Amino acid sequence: MAHVVGFVAGLLLIALVLVDAFETVVQPRRVTRRVRMTRFFLFASWALWTGAARRLPGRAGWEGSTARDRRLGVYGPLALLLLLGLWATALVVGFALVHLGLGSALTTVGEPGFFSDLYLSGTTFFTLGLGDVVPNSRAARLVTVAEAATGFSFLALVIGYLPTIYGAFSAREVRILLLDARAGSPPSAVGLFERLGPDIDPTEVDTFLREWEHWAGDLLGSQLSYPVLVFFRSQHERQSWLAALTMILDACSLLLVGLESATGPLPRRQARFTFAVARHAVGDLSQITNSPPRPSAPDRLPPAALARLRTSLAAAGLTLRLDDSAARALADLRALYEPYVAAMAERLRFALPPWAPATDEEDDWSTTAWQTDPAAALRAVGWDTSRGNGHREEWVNSEFD
Repeated sequence: MAHVVGFVAGLLLIALVLVDAFETVVQPRRVTRRVRMTRFFLFASWALWTGAARRLPGRAGWEGSTARDRRLGVYGPLALLLLLGLWATALVVGFALVHLGLGSALTTVGEPGFFSDLYLSGTTFFTLGLGDVVPNSRAARLVTVAEAATGFSFLALVIGYLPTIYGAFSAREVRILLLDARAGSPPSAVGLFERLGPDIDPTEVDTFLREWEHWAGDLLGSQLSYPVLVFFRSQHERQSWLAALTMILDACSLLLVGLESATGPLPRRQARFTFAVARHAVGDLSQITNSPPRPSAPDRLPPAALARLRTSLAAAGLTLRLDDSAARALADLRALYEPYVAAMAERLRFALPPWAPATDEEDDWSTTAWQTDPAAALRAVGWDTSRGNGHREEWVNSEFD
């Protein structure tokens, strides 16, 4: 009876791992099955990891990073390696249980038993071929050949999987880094429009949003196919894929409500398309991160902050339409995505970006570990620093125009 139980348990464990690995690595679509080894492993280990990270100091150190940020940044790559190790270990144990169920039909120098089964399974899976323990029945030989094929395939899978993951990560991060100069650190919708200035070219706005429409689509595709990517954090603490996605939704919301520059109303058509794709990404990614939508706490844009937002835009030469119907439209747009991004921020320990930059905010590009005065960097490239950080920066040196 024990042999039958071991045989069945081994087959079930092998099947569970192979199906899970296929759905995680090979199948290029979202899998919504709730009972899944990868899903359980990632969320259980993430809970333990963040619990330990909370005990670390949050004081900023080298280049503004904290011990807590550095600990959270390690999790994504480490979880990926541990997941691969978990699959390999489970397969080795599964095949060992199958050998045990077949009666440990082995020729070995020691006493046959589960340890010998486990040893044979490990040397076969990793294709060592030492020969000191060999199967001596037809069924055991077939199982050994099947495990060797599985181990070889697993090695090929790892060789192809890791470059794909890091390629997707790099593609995601390039455009996030470009937001630093255009929208600040952390990025904000008001900061974006302040830097574009009162004479915004509508074509430039449409081009910018079209590029981010493609980025949101790529983000959705890559992180649905490879869910572990949601845990990979950006190279800079004040940037993240969630902050970039939220900022783009904020900017599209302002355009859809009605934003007017010195040359006239800014077009809304491309903003509708970009908002739709970004909101689609938010909805699906909240599902794979197991983040049911909930109201943002605290409110990202209370009435007082909305009034300051209008004032900041007016100082930049932009007028935000905000009569009663426009206020309701803005509230409706925010309700389509803010509960989702708030839930994901809580789950993944991200900070959501503000709607408007703080007055003392500094861009990441303007400082280094050795040069900490952002005003010097801004003056060097011809930006007006007379009004301080957080306000619209104007090009004042015509040689840069």
